[in-house]
Amino acid sequence: MANTSVRIRIEATDLPGRSCPAAPGFPGYDDIHVAVQRRGRPEELLEPVAGDAAGAVWTLECTAKALPVGVDLLGPYVQGGPGARFVYLSWVAGGGGGRTMFRRAKLMLAAVERDTAEAAVRSGMLVARLGLTDAEGQPLCAAVRPPLVVWSAGTGA
Repeated sequence: MANTSVRIRIEATDLPGRSCPAAPGFPGYDDIHVAVQRRGRPEELLEPVAGDAAGAVWTLECTAKALPVGVDLLGPYVQGGPGARFVYLSWVAGGGGGRTMFRRAKLMLAAVERDTAEAAVRSGMLVARLGLTDAEGQPLCAAVRPPLVVWSAGTGA
């Protein structure tokens, strides 16, 4: 397989709201938004969405290249090294130029089943579906793997 253009579409539901209350070890934040973070530029966020939106969708342009044991996805919003790639969803508080990042979720691309990744390369689209509120009602954070995210091959490049 030569390098192939693939899109990653992230479809998020169940956002936690525009504010998250304080909890033990967590100060709480207002005017929260979530966005995809650009690799190497944590301040550069793709299409921030308010935390009280009904849902959010981001589409990332990537290149897939064959590896001896699967597919490697590369692109401006893909973080990490070979075999450990991921996409950051960054939670920020405040508007305008005064945004403060307070939490991130890592969508672990290494958790995509090989058959799903190969089907996504053929179709031109890898889709991630997930809810963005954790079990405590706070913005989802930490490493996100199935069953918290469902990966599938989409249609249309």
